[in-house]
Amino acid sequence: MAHSPVLIGTRGSALAVTQTTTVANALSELGGFDVELVRVRTEGDINRAALSQIGGTGVFVAALRDSLLRGDCDVAVHSLKDLPTGAADGLTIGAIPGRVDVRDALCARDGLTLAQLPEGARVGTGSPRRAAQLRAARPDLEVVDIRGNVDTRLGRVAGLVEGAPGDLDAVVLAAAGLARLGRLEMVSEFLDPSVMLPAPGQGALAVECRTADAAEGPLSRALAAYDNNAARLTVTAERALLNRLEAGCTAPIGALATVTEVRLHLEAVVCSDDGAKVMLRSAATAELDEDGARALGVRLAEDLLAAGAASLTDLAVS
Repeated sequence: MAHSPVLIGTRGSALAVTQTTTVANALSELGGFDVELVRVRTEGDINRAALSQIGGTGVFVAALRDSLLRGDCDVAVHSLKDLPTGAADGLTIGAIPGRVDVRDALCARDGLTLAQLPEGARVGTGSPRRAAQLRAARPDLEVVDIRGNVDTRLGRVAGLVEGAPGDLDAVVLAAAGLARLGRLEMVSEFLDPSVMLPAPGQGALAVECRTADAAEGPLSRALAAYDNNAARLTVTAERALLNRLEAGCTAPIGALATVTEVRLHLEAVVCSDDGAKVMLRSAATAELDEDGARALGVRLAEDLLAAGAASLTDLAVS
């Protein structure tokens, strides 16, 4: 008797479909089952207002989670940096596959680097985190708030896309997304984390399923095999920090964890919106499990709060 395919929910953007297809193929191979993609429109796809105005973290996630809970799909694939840090009732992150490039990438006209951009250059980003760190590095730049998919954003840069408006000198995008779309030739500079710390979870995917389905069966086994321990530890630490600060993707906060065989290290930055004030802190632990990673994130968040991070931007102070 033929089994029904496992239904994999995705947003409809080219990037989302590309990364979901990669996940679907991997799960199919690991689990020995057929898969089928289910496209879901989210509030973030429909509403073109600034993310800070329409709810920030979660606008790309809620519709996918509703589809999972209704049974319209069996698995949902998210860019992990879009995922709210709070637990979702009835749902579990069944797998976090191996993390790819965590860096932000500058895509500028004429191959210019951040240091080479002329005074007053117009640089586009929809991320308050990127905007604040851009302003910290180059206070003379004009940072322009933009939305849209990767190709739309690239088209805003003069000379990058033929026939596009080209009203900006550069945009900043995630290197991981550009790599998944095969657009790395557009990058004029990969921004080192010492210049721009990434969003918590950047470069990672979250494969979410119903909690009951994570417990047993072919899908459960495939998810367990697909999960990458190093990726899970690093994003757990970064997201625990974000959760303790009660901040989402609209806050100017960057964080990056790295793991070796003996140590998990976490670095974080909190900026004022205008980039004039920047607070950078780091911490490490030898406890290389999820509880240790979570405790590290909370500890570093507490250090930031004790140092006055809440005076820079809207954070939890309790």
